[in-house]
Amino acid sequence: MKTKVIEIHSIEEIDKIKEAAEGLKAGELVVFPTETVYGLGANGLDEDAIAGIFEAKGRPKDNPLILHIADQEQVLDLVKIIPPIGQDCMDMFWPGPLTLIMERSKIVPDSITGGLETVAIRMPSHSIAHAILKEAYIPVAAPSANTSGRPSPTRVEHVLEDMMGKVSIIVDGGITDVGIESTVLDITGEKPVILRPGGITKEDLEELLGIEVDTDQATIAAEEGLVPRSPGQKYKHYAPKAEATLFAGNLTNVAKEVNHRIAKNPSKKTAVLATTETMDMYQGMDLLINMGSREHLEEVAQNLFDCLRKCDEEGIEVIYVEGFEFQGLGVGIMNRLLKACGGKVVLGL
Repeated sequence: MKTKVIEIHSIEEIDKIKEAAEGLKAGELVVFPTETVYGLGANGLDEDAIAGIFEAKGRPKDNPLILHIADQEQVLDLVKIIPPIGQDCMDMFWPGPLTLIMERSKIVPDSITGGLETVAIRMPSHSIAHAILKEAYIPVAAPSANTSGRPSPTRVEHVLEDMMGKVSIIVDGGITDVGIESTVLDITGEKPVILRPGGITKEDLEELLGIEVDTDQATIAAEEGLVPRSPGQKYKHYAPKAEATLFAGNLTNVAKEVNHRIAKNPSKKTAVLATTETMDMYQGMDLLINMGSREHLEEVAQNLFDCLRKCDEEGIEVIYVEGFEFQGLGVGIMNRLLKACGGKVVLGL
């Protein structure tokens, strides 16, 4: 397939916006930037277009997709009912990196929901994404535009590496802002539950909604017939090609343990993913990457997937990663790191 790359700097570039929107309406695969990561878009009501997403990504078909919309009016056709808490969430957090899970209507295809009776919906805040969605005015399924299992794309170079020749159009809109995917909030039960932590934190939700929010700590086993309720629950995600290990605890002890492991395996090409505060604590590695400052976790979240892809580009064989506290945005960052490391973590240092 021939892929056309369209560079868009502003929503004033109407002809380019329309070209991307027409591609979506015609059933084509169109990659576009959102505030979280780049999305692999297709008409969310077109079974053939949806099938193209799974083929391009190599994605398991029981992994639900998120529908992206331009305004709240579109939600009415996609769900049976909008719970009061859902309306509050939409008013407070949309457009933005929050996905809401509600009971689906009959027009939503099974291929979107993985066969569940619920559907995941969000409204991106990225100006280019919003302009394309408004012009197309169809619900657009758009998982991250990467090969399944690889780190999500936060810049167009990542997309070109994974999707060139697999999609009709790639919209180059620069580097994304948030860096990790949206928070997924299930509002179908008595109490809202976070199924995937992301750019909107538990603290954000509780403070602005004035209610307690549960965090779903259940691990979804990869068993035949078991359907995840949210993207990112069941399968290994965000994984670099190298063997990665996550270290949590006292940072001085973390650095000491990492340096010891590097010294024990000098033949392995090794990278350390550190932070601004700890960059001078490591030695002997082939590549030292600064994920950002611990005082500004938004910076770490934005850089995370880019750092993992940098390790792939440099042919790294072993990655050692510093961990973060499980609070605020740190929960989302640790969620992605634990999956990137396949659960391989050293605790209590």
